[in-house]
Amino acid sequence: MITPPPTGNPLTGGFPALPRRGRKPIRDNILGVSRQSIRRLARRGGIARINIDIYQGVRQVIKDRLELLISQLVELLESGNTPDHERTIVDSRDVVYVLSRLGTPMYGF
Repeated sequence: MITPPPTGNPLTGGFPALPRRGRKPIRDNILGVSRQSIRRLARRGGIARINIDIYQGVRQVIKDRLELLISQLVELLESGNTPDHERTIVDSRDVVYVLSRLGTPMYGF
């Protein structure tokens, strides 16, 4: 004999567990840098026309640069640890320092 699904209050376990809805599939975050944002950066740099093959290359350069910057920031925070105090927050001074170490000084911070 087939038993009907349980009914009742869902808070007390009356309904069977259903999968969550509305979740977006996981994608690579570097694709969030759109063609228009790359085009805007190129216009600011004085470039008039952009080949279609450039966009993926620019995304890869941005990703590599961010990975290098973040790894340097992690090393900086880990080197500043003392037995009684551990640094966990990145300050704007840390980013300016790492950028100057990488050869891109930033002024005004």
